[in-house]
Amino acid sequence: MKTLVALLALGALVSALQVVQTQHAARKAFVKLEQLKKTQDQLDEAWRQLQLEQSTWALDDRIESIARERLGLRKPDNNSLMFLVP
Repeated sequence: MKTLVALLALGALVSALQVVQTQHAARKAFVKLEQLKKTQDQLDEAWRQLQLEQSTWALDDRIESIARERLGLRKPDNNSLMFLVP
């Protein structure tokens, strides 16, 4: 009878330790999940900023302004246009 009680007590102790270990692992996983969600939010914000910046850099008016000011380009006048007819 003492052996049975000792085995049951040992089983209960092992079970309790496994519950503690499982809860600890779950908490660690939850903390990691929250950290990853925060990182995802930061990356999403950076992505939105980059998309906004890209759309600003690609504006036609900006490109035309750079072509005129930095590269010295100009629109051709009607006399210098040639049309090729097949």
